[in-house]
Amino acid sequence: MLAGMCECGAVRYLVADEFLYAANCHCSRCRAATGSAFKPFAGIEREKLEFTDGEDRLLVVGEETLNDTRCGACGSLLFSVVRDGAYVHVALGSLRDAPSIRPTHHIFVGSKAPWFEITDDLPQFEEHAK
Repeated sequence: MLAGMCECGAVRYLVADEFLYAANCHCSRCRAATGSAFKPFAGIEREKLEFTDGEDRLLVVGEETLNDTRCGACGSLLFSVVRDGAYVHVALGSLRDAPSIRPTHHIFVGSKAPWFEITDDLPQFEEHAK
């Protein structure tokens, strides 16, 4: 299990190191949610993430089946609930332990920040990966 937490430590979680995919998302929504050029994330079934502390401190922005879940105290983005609520996209920056997976591609580069240049050799997709 990998440990994750928000910046202030009020919310802590464990997630299995069994991610199914990982990417860097450049869509405008992810850029706004992170305040950065892209959101590096890894996807996993929702039930493989469990809170160890601070579940009552969560701030859920959106619906039960499609949202960004943050720490209500410091605002750190922890994960996004996606795919009709069945999966979470864990914000890799919220992990304290190193996952065995690394992002394998960039998505939504068609709407990436105009001031950011992608300099790695990972495949790039205008929208979702094919």
